[in-house]
Amino acid sequence: MQEKPQDETTNYVGNHHPLPLRNLGRLRIILIGYMGSGKTTVGKALSADLGMPFYDLDWYIESRMHKTVKQIFDERGEEGFRLIERNMLHEVAEFENVIISCGGGTPCFYDNIDYINQQGETVYLKCSPEILHKHLRMGKTVRPLLLNKTQEEVEQFIHEQLLVREPYYNKAKHTIDVTLMDNYDKIKITVSKLIEALTNA
Repeated sequence: MQEKPQDETTNYVGNHHPLPLRNLGRLRIILIGYMGSGKTTVGKALSADLGMPFYDLDWYIESRMHKTVKQIFDERGEEGFRLIERNMLHEVAEFENVIISCGGGTPCFYDNIDYINQQGETVYLKCSPEILHKHLRMGKTVRPLLLNKTQEEVEQFIHEQLLVREPYYNKAKHTIDVTLMDNYDKIKITVSKLIEALTNA
């Protein structure tokens, strides 16, 4: 059962940031951006502040399919994974009063970006290629698209993919620069900026 707003008009964020709900019970905050941009980190922090459930789309897919994203890629290829991803996106984006983190490629396939723009408040977490590369190099998550690539190849791959994907990311209703989000205090600042953007929408 999903959590309900604290009253009929407002969710309160740490007693400091009231976030008006224009569509009570139907608010969906949907985070997009390249892998390594901090979507899950921001989503969890935003969830804690707003008291709203958080869903990571990749985790949701793994839970529903009982397989890892890598296993799905290995068995069905990227095309097969993207079809599953689209179907699961249409499931989770029907939930009400939630925060959703999409995979890096999610907005770039089918009509996904148009669909999520219809479903909620989309937020592009924008980050420089250099920082993305740093985060991915430090991270422990298995990224199927980066397997068997050298660090130089990964860096080049990020630059090339951003050129293709950014036109989709830029269709989001809001953009937050997260290039400098490298510690807890800066994560809090990012969340505050995001809340302000949503409040002023």
